[in-house]
Amino acid sequence: MTKKYPYYLANEAVFANTDLKVTDKFSGEIAYEVPLATPDVLDRAIAAAEAAAEPMRNMTVYERQAVLEHCIRRFKERADELAEALCIEAGKPINDARGEVGRLIDTFKIAAEETPRLLGETLPLDISPRAKGYRGMTQRVPIGPCAFISPFNFPLNLAAHKVAPAIAAGCPFVLKPASMTPIGALLIGEILAETDLPKGAFSVLPCRRDSADLLTEDDRLKLLSFTGSPDVGWKLKARAGKKPVILELGGNAACVIDNDWDLDDAVARVIIGAFYQSGQSCIGVQRLFVHSDVYDVFKEKLIAKTRTLKSGDPKDPQTFIGPMISEDEAERLHNWINDALNRGATLLCGGGRDGNMLQATLLEGVPADCDLSAEEAFGPVAILEPFDDYDAALKRVNDSRFGLQAGIFTRDLYKAQKAWDTLDVGGVVIGDVPSWRVDHMPYGGVKDSGLGREGIRWAMEDMTELRLMVIRTPQ
Repeated sequence: MTKKYPYYLANEAVFANTDLKVTDKFSGEIAYEVPLATPDVLDRAIAAAEAAAEPMRNMTVYERQAVLEHCIRRFKERADELAEALCIEAGKPINDARGEVGRLIDTFKIAAEETPRLLGETLPLDISPRAKGYRGMTQRVPIGPCAFISPFNFPLNLAAHKVAPAIAAGCPFVLKPASMTPIGALLIGEILAETDLPKGAFSVLPCRRDSADLLTEDDRLKLLSFTGSPDVGWKLKARAGKKPVILELGGNAACVIDNDWDLDDAVARVIIGAFYQSGQSCIGVQRLFVHSDVYDVFKEKLIAKTRTLKSGDPKDPQTFIGPMISEDEAERLHNWINDALNRGATLLCGGGRDGNMLQATLLEGVPADCDLSAEEAFGPVAILEPFDDYDAALKRVNDSRFGLQAGIFTRDLYKAQKAWDTLDVGGVVIGDVPSWRVDHMPYGGVKDSGLGREGIRWAMEDMTELRLMVIRTPQ
């Protein structure tokens, strides 16, 4: 039997309709029924958020912390339920789903800790005789109602990276979760509804993309934070008017593996970086540049390990490769693989597809202008390429319209520093894959990978404005 969930309008659960059918991504059966919000409901949510701006701004630090700490307790109590829902709605292998619940809890913990750290500073102004007797002070104040749009691949934690800092900063919000995976966000909403947040402080509203124009264009909303595809993100920014826009978009992340690194360690990390949750991560390992001295050995080890990965039902704890989010997405990536093969690439392993199940796939010799190299694969595929010159390898990493994160496996301090100085990305990870992220670090990209940074402290800065006070002491 399908389970029905409400959406949350101005803190209240509403069973408005059952128009959104959420499928079990492995079986294809309808698992949940969820109401879809219409434009008039969004308008009411925005009005409620606008009315809640002052009460949210006036909440004390301890009151905001209490909300976040309540969420942490309830997430822990409902961890199995959250993981199961994530496994079903996203097709995420259960071990990865449990890991995401852990990160959800971490993200709210960090927000609770950061709540009292919205610090200002004093600013001496008497830099010349005319400013004698003047001093300045700054504080950060909530920007106001925020619009959040979260993606399908991390339905819990990427929603949390918007919701938790908003509560910590004192901003009401309207959240639109991905229509394919709304349950995680609705469970967050259910737990928020148990707290003492002011009326209208939050709404969690699944809706169709064309129904969400208000989230982008309405001037009552003072910030838009979007995580998703580059094409959609940049179009939203163009329509957002005067409000600040934070974009966390896509990537085709690269790894450089130098000849001084332990290959077994590199293979173990690359397997996770390329294939965890079926490669559906914007920082998943997609392009591998391997020093020619170790290329053949690394390739042999990586192929052997990839072939051992179990694919199938994500509810099975032994499953490593689950379904992609939809058959259309699996077919799209399968076509990219075939296009690369038709243009001279070599298939090393995998390459097969059954519905939305795509095998873990490795290729080499992929032309640089193939979609499989130049665009975001967002699936269980990685491509290998040898290099002889380290500087040339860094240039190949930069030869992309994306710039989210990069991984560098080297023991050479100077090469590590050169990568940090040279690579046009938001983050360089030394000794590990670009897929590595911990939830309090600044996270985001450049070029077509986005604008701004997430990570609780940086998100709180975006959700607040700097306000100056100048004091004159009469002489």
